[in-house]
Amino acid sequence: MVRRIHIFDTTLRDGEQAPRCSMNLAEKLEVARQLEKLGVDVMEAGFPAASPGDLAAVREIAGCIRHSRVAALARAIESDIDAAWEALRKAESPRIHTFIATSPIHMQSKLRMTPAEVVAQAEWAVRHARRYCSDVEFSAEDASRSDPEFLCQVFTAAVRAGATVINIPDTVGYTYPAEFSALVSLIASRIKDIGPVQISVHCHNDLGLAVANSLAAIQAGADQVECTINGLGERAGNAALEEIVMALHTRRDLFDCATGIVTSQIFSTSRLVSKVTGVPVQINKAIVGENAFAHEAGIHQHGVLANRSTYEIMTPESIGLPRNALVLGKHSGRHAFEARLAHLGFSLGPEEINRIFAEFKILADRKKTVTDRDIEALARGASAVVPETWRLERFAVHSGTGMSAACNVCLVHKDGSSIEKAAVGDGPVDAAFKAIDAIVGRTLELEDFRLTSVTAGEDAQGEAMVRIRNDGKTWNGHGLSTDILEASIKAYLSAINTMVWEEASYA
Repeated sequence: MVRRIHIFDTTLRDGEQAPRCSMNLAEKLEVARQLEKLGVDVMEAGFPAASPGDLAAVREIAGCIRHSRVAALARAIESDIDAAWEALRKAESPRIHTFIATSPIHMQSKLRMTPAEVVAQAEWAVRHARRYCSDVEFSAEDASRSDPEFLCQVFTAAVRAGATVINIPDTVGYTYPAEFSALVSLIASRIKDIGPVQISVHCHNDLGLAVANSLAAIQAGADQVECTINGLGERAGNAALEEIVMALHTRRDLFDCATGIVTSQIFSTSRLVSKVTGVPVQINKAIVGENAFAHEAGIHQHGVLANRSTYEIMTPESIGLPRNALVLGKHSGRHAFEARLAHLGFSLGPEEINRIFAEFKILADRKKTVTDRDIEALARGASAVVPETWRLERFAVHSGTGMSAACNVCLVHKDGSSIEKAAVGDGPVDAAFKAIDAIVGRTLELEDFRLTSVTAGEDAQGEAMVRIRNDGKTWNGHGLSTDILEASIKAYLSAINTMVWEEASYA
């Protein structure tokens, strides 16, 4: 009988807390809905005690997700566990995930607690969480550098206190597959004699072994793996969900395991997370990288043309990779466009479809060919839109070799008024951003700015990503246009609108 492996996704918590990976509330909700569509068993929505914003985000996600469990992280202290439950109250299937460190270095240097105190605190935390919730996960932070016998002691106390899942984290990516497999086997043999409990693992990628260690743990008896989309996470990241899932899917002969993941949603989920975090997927990334299904060498191309399985151990279609083919044009109707969106995996409301269709018509007039990738970019750009405090009306730029650039920008405020300002800068983008700063009355720090091409060709859409900083906080923005300066201005305004909306939401 095929064994079921549960997928615990922590993109919204461990992934989002990594440097430069923050998401606003609208983006978190969009990712959560996509993770539900992907079929994750559990999504860790955040760390409610970390900030009021995190608590609010977990509460919103808990209120809208119905087919996945929603987990909230909490240290093994009363205020954290209380905050986790406050955020999870509306969840259809809530889980409190509490943790305490168990390695000598953490107990001595960070917690300043004795092993006996750690055991007692772990047991107390699980009992306290069980007062609120029947599903409680307990994690032993830095388990891979902990004494195995002490780990068994802590986990035994947690299970007897009511933990339904025990998690063995390789918090600093220190272990290697054979070593981790032995540790998981030892704990599974000791703990499962006490009562029904799931064994989970959470591996980091500091030595590039997160996926290998997770797969070794599955073979050793782990029931759940904790992972993130695109491998996001602290430092070098976490185990990548797409790699674990497709390894189990492709090598079922070896693992005899299956997940509940809808693999055709993997590519869309990867692209969404990359968009909202502003973190690009490396070109040679396994499964979802640009080159994952590309073949340039002649001998490879010949083999693939003869039989795709010569050099492809999985198909692009199996992960939902859209094909770059001309599908629609400027004479296409709304129904055909709506059907194409559905084929690409987008489930949007009438208003969103109308807005994207209008943008598609404009694009079709500008471009010779409109591809699935173009349509996907339009749909991604129109989703998770925060209210537009400022909207671009028009702009004009004057620049050239050996001269300063000048840009005139006119923005429309949500109250209907329009303001026009001009500024000079080191280049057209710098001048445009300075003009916008003058209009909105802010001096913002540009932390990151990137331009990419959605497709090939002279008429390709340019996709801009900016990250702005103000008062120690950062916001991401995205813009799309066949004019790269227009895309840049739209991205800058997107970040500003998000900043203004969040400031008003959390005021």
